[in-house]
Amino acid sequence: MKVLMINGSPVPNGCIATAFKIAAEEFAAAGVECEEVVVGNKDIRGCIACGRCHELGKCVFDKDLVNKTVPKLEEADGIILGSPVYYGNPNGTVLSFVQRLFYSSSVDLRMKVGASIVSCRRGGNSATFESLNQFFGISGMPTVPSTYWNDVHGYTADDVYADEEGVQTVRNLARNMTFLMNAIAEGAKVQDIPDRNKEIFTNFIR
Repeated sequence: MKVLMINGSPVPNGCIATAFKIAAEEFAAAGVECEEVVVGNKDIRGCIACGRCHELGKCVFDKDLVNKTVPKLEEADGIILGSPVYYGNPNGTVLSFVQRLFYSSSVDLRMKVGASIVSCRRGGNSATFESLNQFFGISGMPTVPSTYWNDVHGYTADDVYADEEGVQTVRNLARNMTFLMNAIAEGAKVQDIPDRNKEIFTNFIR
């Protein structure tokens, strides 16, 4: 099993990286391979709705991390999105990255499992958590639960370890993700993944 961790923090060794490290310890104990991609400190533009990805099979902007990450997305059985809270929202860079990554690639994301981890000093975590989780349902991805919403509190990386319940939540998330990835893999041996019927596209403009 493989998990792709997308770090939306501009601080590569900050709170999100610490939470990812905690999750990676649990994954390693279960024999799950992890790879972290740091995007929060990169120059990544947003989607311009040009539609060229439908012709090219990839995003028209070919010089940043988006297209380079597609093979990692395809190989992954689980995906974790991580972001600090910015004014009650995810970091704008990670939103631009994931919007283009999910939309422009032709990767079949059905039954890959997804989860989000959010860090905040004090507030805005639940709104940010909800925003990141929106990517999963629309992509046919089961969202992994834990014992609380997946957030850690702190201003520095060391602060995260002091949030003992947050650490516990991240560890439980990793264990649940491992279980769900294995359960889906075993289930796929018995029956096919349900067909995706996308013939209907409602447009209210007459």
